Amino acid sequence: MTDPPRAGALSEIWLTGTAAGPMRRVPSGRLVAGRGLDGDRYALGGGTWARYPDLEKQLTLVDAGDVAAVAAETGTALTPGDTRRNLVTTGVDLPALVGRWFAVGDALLFGMKCCPPCTHLERLTGIRLVRAMAHRGGINAAVVAGAAIAEGAPVRPVSEEEAARRGAPTGADRPVPRVPGS
Repeated sequence: MTDPPRAGALSEIWLTGTAAGPMRRVPSGRLVAGRGLDGDRYALGGGTWARYPDLEKQLTLVDAGDVAAVAAETGTALTPGDTRRNLVTTGVDLPALVGRWFAVGDALLFGMKCCPPCTHLERLTGIRLVRAMAHRGGINAAVVAGAAIAEGAPVRPVSEEEAARRGAPTGADRPVPRVPGS
């Protein structure tokens, strides 16, 4: 049996209102069920990939340690904001949350899939990131129950039982994660 995912913290929140627009860091925000981070391009329906709407594109998360490792390996000044992910965590094994319920503060999320970078990110940053971030690009998540969030909020796994008590869909209505090879 595998160890449960470990808990950590939300260290940064990033958003932009337009596709390819500059990301801006905010100290707090609101996660909206079924949409994502209030004010962000994907919650507004204007993200680069928004024409393919689905649960996978509501919210993106990346680990600060992975960003630092990629910056060191590429010899660049890559920052978490450069990754264009919405939430930056510390101490969380994000890939372990794919297919699981988890909370950011009081918001309930479901890990949908790993989120490797694309060439669009390389074009925007001018940094060759596809290979360096291939297994460190974070994850995509669906927002099941929204709430206000702030930097420093806990990020923790949530049991099936707790998710059900909080109104998460179960059975055939439960989100279906996309795992490699599926």
